[in-house]
Amino acid sequence: MNIVTVDESNMQVYLNLSQPYEAEFSVYTKKTPDESGIFAMDTLIGGNVYGFLLYIDNAPAGLAAIAETAPGHYEICDFYVVPVFRQNRMGQQFAHQLFAMMPGEWVSKQIAGADHAVAFWRRTIGAYTDGVFVEDIYPDSYWGPVTRQCFTVKAAG
Repeated sequence: MNIVTVDESNMQVYLNLSQPYEAEFSVYTKKTPDESGIFAMDTLIGGNVYGFLLYIDNAPAGLAAIAETAPGHYEICDFYVVPVFRQNRMGQQFAHQLFAMMPGEWVSKQIAGADHAVAFWRRTIGAYTDGVFVEDIYPDSYWGPVTRQCFTVKAAG
């Protein structure tokens, strides 16, 4: 497992992986592809939004977009692992490594209906924090009611 930051040299890989992610969630977002078959992205990399790519055996296996909403405050905007790599808790390991890279206050939100995503984040955050997180239904201004987890990642050492 290798995590790399998205920059100009690998942005196309990130954009390519974002398409199956958008397609997978289209059942909840109700988005459809444009006339070229491309889904619009809700989260763009740049400014306070950092992109990460997960590689497994040199193959692009996943992506994450993390917004730093204030110094030391992070929100998971997008997170995706290619289905063939969803074994051996690769998604959980990916998330845990991202948490360790950025200690601080974290938020994860899941769109209504995405019960598999809610279960994934409960399990993943719970394993990382020993179950110390707060979950609620939050009225997101863009997505409407979402399931939200809030938790703290302490610096190593």
